[in-house]
Amino acid sequence: MELTTLWFLLIAGLFVGYFVLEGFDFGVGMLVPVLGRDDRERRVVINTIGPLWDGNEVWLITAGGAMFAAFPEWYASLFSGFYLPLLLILLALILRGVAFDFRGKRPEAAWRRRWDWCIVFGSAVPAFVWGLVFANVVRGVPLDAGHNYVGGVLDLLNPYALLGGATMVALFLTHGAIFIALKTSGDIRRRANVLAGRAGLGAAALAVLFLGLTVAHRGGTAAVVLSVLAALCLVGGLIANRLPARGGEGRREGWAFAGTAAAVALAVASLFAGLHPYVLPSTVEPAVNSLTVLNAASSAYTLKIMSWVALVFAPIVVLYQGWTYWVFRKRIGTQNIPE
Repeated sequence: MELTTLWFLLIAGLFVGYFVLEGFDFGVGMLVPVLGRDDRERRVVINTIGPLWDGNEVWLITAGGAMFAAFPEWYASLFSGFYLPLLLILLALILRGVAFDFRGKRPEAAWRRRWDWCIVFGSAVPAFVWGLVFANVVRGVPLDAGHNYVGGVLDLLNPYALLGGATMVALFLTHGAIFIALKTSGDIRRRANVLAGRAGLGAAALAVLFLGLTVAHRGGTAAVVLSVLAALCLVGGLIANRLPARGGEGRREGWAFAGTAAAVALAVASLFAGLHPYVLPSTVEPAVNSLTVLNAASSAYTLKIMSWVALVFAPIVVLYQGWTYWVFRKRIGTQNIPE
């Protein structure tokens, strides 16, 4: 396998990991005031991702760094052309991180309620804008001969991209609701089960429409297969969410979460499969102005050095994060939250 293709797959894998992991905590963030009926319940919802959310963002930082080093032309064109949407994501993530820390600094209900809505905003906006960005990348954007973005912000707000944003939000809501059901007990768990089933129906409809349009526009055999598998996994996760657990309490949230996680992973993988060998297609003279894995890549020597570094450090990072999830695997409820 060529190093350019290898690093395209590695970057795709990093984004897949980011959306699977950050996806459920975006969903949890959006559901804080929905599933939490009082402050103790909202604290339970937040604490399900308290030890995890900042570690999940490492996948995005690593993906951006890998893109910068392996495909500098791709990085430059993407981050300059999508400057405003990516800046909006950054500001929303900053606000979200501040809100997690600041909501508990004062006991007043109004103070905590305002920060709760900041968490909702800081979770929903990145989810929607990431869907918007990736839909535009797959669809193609106007690039000139120098691979510079020559469109405007409104060009990014096309119907297909807006559908991509809505699909991402719906998928993450479902993914997050099932994670809350997996990590909590009592009434919150039951409400999360019900909400996951309702949100999942909308997510399934939007995902089928979006992936269908994607495959019709830019899809080979691999993209079609991955899209179909994503749809099947989402349906399987929703079915598991309705099946009673063996002990009689709750539903089979473990299988349900595995299904939604696989659905998100396969859906994102299908976008990259349909994109390859392009990394940023151009809608202006595509044969000349588009960026591919070849004309956007760094030198072979750079990619070789990066491959050895990734071989050593990537397993360490994955093992460490897996250990973190294992340590914080137990369910929590209002009984674990002091007055």
